[in-house]
Amino acid sequence: MAAMRRRQEKFRRSQMQETREKVMREVILPETITIQELSQRMSERAVDVIKYLMKEGQMMKPGDIIDADLAELIAGEFGHTVKRVSESDVEEGIFNLADDDGEMVSRPPIVTIMGHVDHGKTSLLDAIRQTSVVSGEAGGITQHIGAYQVEQNGQKITFIDTPGHAAFTAMRARGAQATDIAILVVAADDSVMPQTIESISHAKAAGVPIIVAINKIDKHEADPQKVRMQLLQHEVFVESMGGEVLDVEVSAKNRVNLDKLLEAILLQAEILDLKANPNRTAEGVVVEAELDRGRGAVATVLVQKGTLAPGQIIVAGDQWGRVRALVNDKGEHVKAAGPATPVEILGLSGTPLAGDKFAVVENESRAREISEYRQRLTRDKAVARASGQRGSLEQMMSQLQSSGLKEFPLVIKGDVQGSIEAIIGALDKLGTDEVRARIVHSGAGGITESDISLAESSNAAIIGFNVRANVQARQAAERAGIEIRYYNIIYDLVDDVKAAMSGLLSPERRETFLGNAEILEVFNITKTGKVAGCRVIEGKVERGAGVRLVRDNVVIHEGKLKTLKRFKDEVSEVPMGQECGMAFENYEDIRAGDTIECFRVEHITRTL
Repeated sequence: MAAMRRRQEKFRRSQMQETREKVMREVILPETITIQELSQRMSERAVDVIKYLMKEGQMMKPGDIIDADLAELIAGEFGHTVKRVSESDVEEGIFNLADDDGEMVSRPPIVTIMGHVDHGKTSLLDAIRQTSVVSGEAGGITQHIGAYQVEQNGQKITFIDTPGHAAFTAMRARGAQATDIAILVVAADDSVMPQTIESISHAKAAGVPIIVAINKIDKHEADPQKVRMQLLQHEVFVESMGGEVLDVEVSAKNRVNLDKLLEAILLQAEILDLKANPNRTAEGVVVEAELDRGRGAVATVLVQKGTLAPGQIIVAGDQWGRVRALVNDKGEHVKAAGPATPVEILGLSGTPLAGDKFAVVENESRAREISEYRQRLTRDKAVARASGQRGSLEQMMSQLQSSGLKEFPLVIKGDVQGSIEAIIGALDKLGTDEVRARIVHSGAGGITESDISLAESSNAAIIGFNVRANVQARQAAERAGIEIRYYNIIYDLVDDVKAAMSGLLSPERRETFLGNAEILEVFNITKTGKVAGCRVIEGKVERGAGVRLVRDNVVIHEGKLKTLKRFKDEVSEVPMGQECGMAFENYEDIRAGDTIECFRVEHITRTL
């Protein structure tokens, strides 16, 4: 009975076309939303929204995602008001919180050591710390950013060591941005070099005061005065030249004047009057990140404000985690890290990118929300970039045919994020418009089976930088016949890739002009066809070389010679001034007065 009554009621309503009371709502719109979700928020039927879109000439399904502009238009059409929220609001109130001036206390200066490769940056730092980092470096090259803390006269100084060679531009720039003072190490026997200049420009771009350390003064060919003169060209005016920049002559090897250098740093720090508030939530910057086998994701961070303690929840880039432990540069566990302290953090969900900002958040759900939002951003960017490059298959094919661009796919695994970034930067520079390296995947940590399967599906080579493949990955690579190459010096890696990519370049066709002959008369010979009686007027004509027939300065045929005769004999070449008979292969249209040009073609392998 009830069903019956309902049906009658419905019928009566439809007869009267009675409309329900419409409720106007304030609809909250994120940056993207599905049509289904939008109609729910407006409490309209999805069908009506789709009908409206069809009227506007757009065919869509309820599951389709639309952007905020279109959603706002639809909501307006249905008579609702709109409040737009941007997804980045989840990040509000974490970074750059205002500090209370009353709570500010002075903090140690953060000093970055920069300069050209092999000018003794790490040795100088070792001499200051009285330890030995250098001996552990491959090929004597720093390939990571290291952060250390030193105490002088009861005052602490934080040092950041950056690599000095061309590949590590981004790392140097990052070092300069996180710091208060840059120490420019210049070898007295080598003076100003390309990366010295680059370091100066990084420091200037970051607005960081420079202290010049003229190293290696113990060498007999050392010329500190020359260094000072050369620095003038790059607008670094040292005090002895009437400028403002402090300079100290040091020798890392013999530990000369190191205390002077530290005093210069403290003096500069005093002028800068560096302060920070230790009694607030910590934030800072990730200097380096790696995957450690025993400890998981380890990030070396520099706390810039506040105090970081174990047990706090942090977000670093698109990763988050609860701080399991803080380890200082000497490998000791610490209970708290105040402003300007470098520490390693254990307990993150994955490796953040070097240069990412990190901050402490109040709870896990907030951390997860921010981290998911950022991962989505990273993914969207990657997808947008890839679709920009990839496009459809036809586009790709036509692009390959028209531009002949060859790609050299690589999977790169390194020990830390900074090195990977440097490798990718160096490989990008290798590319030409014909061949380029395509990085299928890169990441910190050892080589795993999933890397092998990825390399297999994309025909890529695998490069390990300071990392090794695990047993399963090795076996999988052997099965798939994929080569894994290990390196510990970035230059060797770049050179090898360069050599491999050179193999993909199509050989260069080089043409050498041999000579010209003029056709004097054309004979028709029964079995051979037309033969040109010629005189060589320039250079020589060779048999087996390429020939072109030129009439009125227009090339009308290009091919090979069938015969080359002097009198009755076949000859291999005819020199200038002599007469000969020539016949072309598969070509008959020759006339008296034409010129025959003879040339040789060589194919030369090219290098990048």
